[in-house]
Amino acid sequence: MSKSASLYRGHRFPPEIIVHCVWLYFRFCLSYRDVEEMMAVRGITLTYETVRAWCRKFGQVYANQIRHRRPQPGDKWHLDEVVLKINGQTSYLWRAVDQEGNVLDILVQKRRNQAAAKKFFRKLLKGLRYVPRVIVTDKLASYGAAKKEILKSVEHRQHKGLNNQAENSHQPTRERERRMRRFKSVGHAQRFLSAYGPIRQHFCPHRHRLSAAIYRQTLQERLTSWREITGFAAAG
Repeated sequence: MSKSASLYRGHRFPPEIIVHCVWLYFRFCLSYRDVEEMMAVRGITLTYETVRAWCRKFGQVYANQIRHRRPQPGDKWHLDEVVLKINGQTSYLWRAVDQEGNVLDILVQKRRNQAAAKKFFRKLLKGLRYVPRVIVTDKLASYGAAKKEILKSVEHRQHKGLNNQAENSHQPTRERERRMRRFKSVGHAQRFLSAYGPIRQHFCPHRHRLSAAIYRQTLQERLTSWREITGFAAAG
């Protein structure tokens, strides 16, 4: 508990409240003001700016711990990019998922050329001790050009119909984007999505593939893991 205690040292509110607010914001499609109101119902008075500061400080810390604890991803990677409109400018959200739909990584960039694809590949491979067996993309030429330099031995399948796994994984991001009334900058999008992806997915096992009993057991295991990651109970 000493490490957890040092993480929350200097904060006026107990760690349990901080953890619960961060969990609410990243797990559900809520605004900072929504979290403020939900805590007010429980008799806890704080401002939405306080919630914002907690999410910015602790969100990525929790997400990194979740990444370190997750099992090795699958060997079939689906890659896709979608347009983000940020302050009237076009940017692109690059995302990779494995064959089970687990998000491997994301990167927000202003281009979708070969250099951008290479940067995304390098970010994906950073810290990994293996390369995928196959990657699946749409027909964007940047993927093929970057793959020839970085993933020469990997099979590459380019077909829009094969890449539904990656395209579907963008849906929760679109919901949050609308709730937040778009991202304010490329840095804001990268910072939020880097924390949001792992935390949300940690609490969203593929329910449609599990029986009710297995789903409840899995969720309890992930709640236990969350308590270990944060050092405190997730609910106040």
